[in-house]
Amino acid sequence: MATNYETMYILRPDLIEEQVEQNIAKYENIIKENGAEDVQIQNRGKRRLAYEINRHRDGVYIQMNYTAIGSTIAPMERAMRLSEEVIRYLTIKQDLAEPQTATEEVSAAAIAQER
Repeated sequence: MATNYETMYILRPDLIEEQVEQNIAKYENIIKENGAEDVQIQNRGKRRLAYEINRHRDGVYIQMNYTAIGSTIAPMERAMRLSEEVIRYLTIKQDLAEPQTATEEVSAAAIAQER
């Protein structure tokens, strides 16, 4: 059964734009070759890290959202672990809740006002 996942990874800040695009394409191809679908990639740009990682204070943040089976993730994370360009990565399983209907929202608001 396919599940929605989000992978966020941080690239070294000293990479030029062409190298960043090559890395994005590399990891996108790895997950697509392993069966991922609906791949959406957002380049969040260079940002300040919360703490220093491998003597880097900044990093290029990349976010990927996709639908895949669990075994799709391991090859991509292995490639990231071995890469010198990736300084951190994290994959989470997204729990997409069903949207509430309008009547449920109204009744929830009414209950909240009664209290």
